[in-house]
Amino acid sequence: MTFEDLDLSNQLQYAIDDLGFTTPTPIQEQAFSVVRSGKDVVGIAQTGTGKTFAYMLPILRDLKFSKQLHPRVLVLVPTRELVIQVVDEIEKLAKYINVRVLGVYGGTNINTQIQAILQGQDIIVATPGRLYDLGLSNSLKLKSIQKLVIDEVDVMLDLGFRFQLMNIFEIIPERRQNVLFSATMTEDVDHLIYDFFKNPEKISIAVSGTPLDNIEQVSYNIPNFFTKVNLLHHLLKEKQTFHKVLIFVGFKRTADLLFKHLQDVFNDEMCVIHSNKTQNYRIRSIKQFDEGKNRILLATDVMARGLDFDGVSHVINFDTPDFPENYMHRIGRTGRAERAGKTILLSTPKEQEPKAAIESLMDYEIPVLALPEEVEIATMLTEDERPKEDREQSRNRTGLEYVPGPAFHEKSEKNSKVNLGGSYRREIAKKYKKPKTRGDKNYNRRNKKK
Repeated sequence: MTFEDLDLSNQLQYAIDDLGFTTPTPIQEQAFSVVRSGKDVVGIAQTGTGKTFAYMLPILRDLKFSKQLHPRVLVLVPTRELVIQVVDEIEKLAKYINVRVLGVYGGTNINTQIQAILQGQDIIVATPGRLYDLGLSNSLKLKSIQKLVIDEVDVMLDLGFRFQLMNIFEIIPERRQNVLFSATMTEDVDHLIYDFFKNPEKISIAVSGTPLDNIEQVSYNIPNFFTKVNLLHHLLKEKQTFHKVLIFVGFKRTADLLFKHLQDVFNDEMCVIHSNKTQNYRIRSIKQFDEGKNRILLATDVMARGLDFDGVSHVINFDTPDFPENYMHRIGRTGRAERAGKTILLSTPKEQEPKAAIESLMDYEIPVLALPEEVEIATMLTEDERPKEDREQSRNRTGLEYVPGPAFHEKSEKNSKVNLGGSYRREIAKKYKKPKTRGDKNYNRRNKKK
C-alpha cells in the first residue's frame, strides 16, 4: 500500500510528497480508517514506527476549516520536547491546509501562551501540567474539544500525571473521540482505558518485547564505570562509523559525571539533556544534535522518550535499564522508519540480572563482544562501586564521586563561647541587683531606700 491508497486529501498528499514518503508504516496504514470512523482507538506500537502521523493524518483529513476561537483537537504528550516535536510534525502535514496549531508546556511564560490561545486555535498540543493550569484559570476553553489524543501514555502515567489526566477528563466534553497511543500496555494504562474509553478498537502492531528486525544489537560485559568511559573514548574516536550517537544513562547525576569525563576530548561534538537543564538549553541541544552540529547526545530516558531524531547511527546504553521496556524505547531511537540501526549495551556484573530480563522479554540473546585490547581496565571505582567497608560516609546525594574534605569553616571566636546556663544569669542578677519581676514595685522601692 502507498499513501495514495489511503484516500488522503490533495493537500495532505502534497505535504507527504514534499516529505518524500511513499509507503505508510503498518501502524499508519491500520490506524487511518479506524481513527476516521470516530471510534475510540487504542494503538500499541513500538517507538519509531510513526505514531504521530498515524493519528494526525486521519484527524487532519476530516478537520474542516473553522473561524471559531476554541480548539477542537487536544493532543497530550508527557514532555516539553515532545510537544515541540509533535507541533513541528503537524505543521509539516498541514503545509497546504489552513490549520492553527499551538504547543503549550511548562517552563515558559504562561501569559505569552494565553495571548496565543486568545488568537484562536484549532489544535492544542500540551503537557498535562500546563494544560491543567490553563484549564483551571479558565484561559483555555475546552468545551469544543471533539478529539482527545494521548500519546506516550505509559510515560505520562510513570511521571505521575494521572491526577492531571483525571481532572482534564472532567473539564472536556463527554461526547468526544478518544485516541490513545502507547509503546507498552501496562496495568495503569489498562485501568485508564477501562474507566474512560467506550468500546475502543485496539490496533497492536508488535508486542513491547519484539526487537525491530532492522536494528543490530551487541553488548559488552564491563567491570566498572570508568572502564565503560574508556570504551566510549575508544569507540567515539571512529567519527565516520559513529557519526550520530545517542548515549542513554539512567540518572541525571550519571549524565553529568559522564559528560565531565568525555568533554575534554569531545567537548565541541557533544551535548547533554536532562530535567535539571534549562528549557532553552534542552531545546538548543536537541536541535543541534538533530541537525548534525553535535554528533553525540547524552540523555536520560524521560528526556529522549518519543523524540524523533533522523539518521541516528548508534544508540549506546551506557547503563542497563532496570525495566526491560525502557531498553526497547531506547533502541527504538535508531532504525526509525525501517532504516538500519545499531545499538550497544554496556553491562557491569551488577547489571547482568536486568540484562537477562531484557533478553527474556525479547526472547533474544544479545551477542557479547570481547573488550578491545586498546581499552584499559580501570582500577578506580566510583563511590557506589566500592566495598561497603571502604566507603566514606557521604553527606550528599551524588555518591558517584564523593570525596570527603575539611569542614566548611572553623567556629569563630564569638561562636565558641560556652553556654553558662542558669548560674550565669544568677551572677548577673546579683551584680546589677535587678528585680526578680519587672512589675515588682515594692522590691524596687525597697532598693531605692537602701
